[in-house]
Amino acid sequence: MGYPIAVSPETGSSADRKEVLPRRGLLFNIQRFSIHDGPGIRTTVFFKGCPLRCRWCSNPESWHDHPEIATYAAKCTRCGRCQKVCPVNAIAVSDRERTIDRQACNLCLKCGEVCPTGAIAITGQWMTVAEVMKEVEADGLFYVNSGGGVTLSGGEPLAQWEFALDLLRECQAKAFHTALDTCGYALWEVLDKVLDYTDLVLYDIKHMDPGRHTEGTGKTNGLILDNARRTAAKRRTWLRVPLIPGYNDSVENLEAVARFGLEIGAEKVSLLPYHVWGQSKWERLGRKYPLEALPMPPESWAGECRKVIESLGLKATVGR
Repeated sequence: MGYPIAVSPETGSSADRKEVLPRRGLLFNIQRFSIHDGPGIRTTVFFKGCPLRCRWCSNPESWHDHPEIATYAAKCTRCGRCQKVCPVNAIAVSDRERTIDRQACNLCLKCGEVCPTGAIAITGQWMTVAEVMKEVEADGLFYVNSGGGVTLSGGEPLAQWEFALDLLRECQAKAFHTALDTCGYALWEVLDKVLDYTDLVLYDIKHMDPGRHTEGTGKTNGLILDNARRTAAKRRTWLRVPLIPGYNDSVENLEAVARFGLEIGAEKVSLLPYHVWGQSKWERLGRKYPLEALPMPPESWAGECRKVIESLGLKATVGR
């Protein structure tokens, strides 16, 4: 992502004078008082853009590198304002419902701008480092008292690596602990630069088998595992495994994760149990949730998975 160029009206064309504007990143949430994304109390900054398409994704609004619209039917009063401003007639409003033809939608976002109740919301906001730091610095005292800090998550922060690097650099200049939550699917040259300003890496491992990884995420895992080895050699690393019933919770796969963690020197494995909290987000984005028929596992399930990891001598935790 490059630097936009602004032209001053007083100076004429861009050939006369160019002004470099601050770099901006596209974010979809800044979550304060987070306790699941690294040590202590943290502020988690969520980036839009991701190279994977995980079937269980709880943040599907993070996939694309542009703002989108999300709908909330219960908030809609069917006032018709969205229909009136839509330039491609993709919205229809009747006495009973409001519908959006997402194939016709050109993402002009005018409907979200005029909706008075938030029934159509824009997901994705462009922010400068200074604007993000204003949010982050408000919780500085909590970081100090709890051993917390700032975590970049998503989506995938490396999809906007230049902005991520700038933000991490500024956080470290303020003496804030920094963590990077990444799927690792990026060029090593990019990841290596970002690691220079990262204190802790939360490294996602979806599956150890290449074929099963592709089945669940749309990408194979060769690059991910290679980058994990390099990452752990350079920075403190926690492996994170989103536990999905019937997909990656077998003893065979969990033992493979543990052996890999021991091989690369990871400090621990964080097991993140499957949940359905993100299912409604798929619906708001006009997408069908692929795992809607997947039953929730018993409460003891994650604990049993943790025992498998620890039986090989690697520390494991559930939910953090």
